[in-house]
Amino acid sequence: MHGTDSHSLRAATSQQTQLPFVLMRGGTSKAVFLRSDVLPGDPEARDLLILSLFGSPDPRQVDGLGGADLLTSKLAIIGAPSRPDADLDYTFAQVSVTEPVVDYDINCGNISAAVAAYAVDEGLVEISDPLTSVRIHNTNTGRILVATVPIVEGAAAVEGTYSVHGVPGTGAPIALDFAQTAGGITGSLLPTGSVVDLLDTDNGPVEATIIDLANLTVIFDARSIGMTGTEGPGDFSEAHLAAVAAVKQAAARLLGMPTDGLTPVPAMVAPPKSYINYATGRAVAADDIDLTARVVGGRPAALHKAYPGTLAACTGVAARIPGTTAHKVATHDPSNENEIRIGHPSGVMTVFASTSRDGDAWRVDEATYHRTARRLAEGTAFIRRRSVASPEAGG
Repeated sequence: MHGTDSHSLRAATSQQTQLPFVLMRGGTSKAVFLRSDVLPGDPEARDLLILSLFGSPDPRQVDGLGGADLLTSKLAIIGAPSRPDADLDYTFAQVSVTEPVVDYDINCGNISAAVAAYAVDEGLVEISDPLTSVRIHNTNTGRILVATVPIVEGAAAVEGTYSVHGVPGTGAPIALDFAQTAGGITGSLLPTGSVVDLLDTDNGPVEATIIDLANLTVIFDARSIGMTGTEGPGDFSEAHLAAVAAVKQAAARLLGMPTDGLTPVPAMVAPPKSYINYATGRAVAADDIDLTARVVGGRPAALHKAYPGTLAACTGVAARIPGTTAHKVATHDPSNENEIRIGHPSGVMTVFASTSRDGDAWRVDEATYHRTARRLAEGTAFIRRRSVASPEAGG
């Protein structure tokens, strides 16, 4: 029996490529982690391998490691730092579930927290107890984000009392500050030079703020496209998705960008209003939030069931700049200082944001939020060699 098992294993590995991986949860997302040196240098070959690893395209991703959801079909590629002020390079990839596409034009703030924990546990940074700072060079935006990881017995802490809405239980909070990421895509926090622009969409003019922090984002009032800003995943019709896409495409045209990419990421905001938490079925009270926000993204485009960390940083900073669409709808409780409470489909996310004037421009002094993260699994993935042998096989 032992010989048969060994023969079977040899036969399986002769037909498949082995790939070491780590699976991590960061905030409300999950991602496969790979070291950059295990991936092909050729972009086409790299993406074919990634699609096979995830089992894409397939709505269930049944033949790969993907989780058949926008929030769980994500990849983090980790490499040695390419600049002296960083501890590591991190490239984020959003792997489409239903299309043979791997996108690299955005970052994921939830997975950024997992990158910090991974860096500590893999020995990529010098550990300092009780808190270790990790300088992460996100290659998608070309900017440094700084994470602070709590340490227990020389490793990233797992247990704690911090709760992330949309994640069961509690964990140890990892702080992520995106203040240094302003202008990563366009070179400017407010790339049009205005706090608000009137976008010419297929459905009429829409007032929006385009902001470049953590991710290039276009923020607009949900009511401008006939929505309330409190909708859940089951409330988005094809017409709603098309209206959001029209705003995103109009913003891309204004910036001279392709209209078929994932950025600028469209975020809808609205004044505080009570609604039902998608994850728990319980009410989120208007008094517990400063604004509501919803994000549509991915391929195919769909409502995020939670709220991306990078978009929270963008939204929080925009809410601190008078005249922006986020500032116009947000309440401002002086007792909360820099705290902005964002109501999203699965609960409430808090971001600490502050801005100041630097001549005629706005400067970001803080854009911090907290996430929990932990390692879920590590091992060897098996990739069908025939699936990465040609472009036709990868689709």
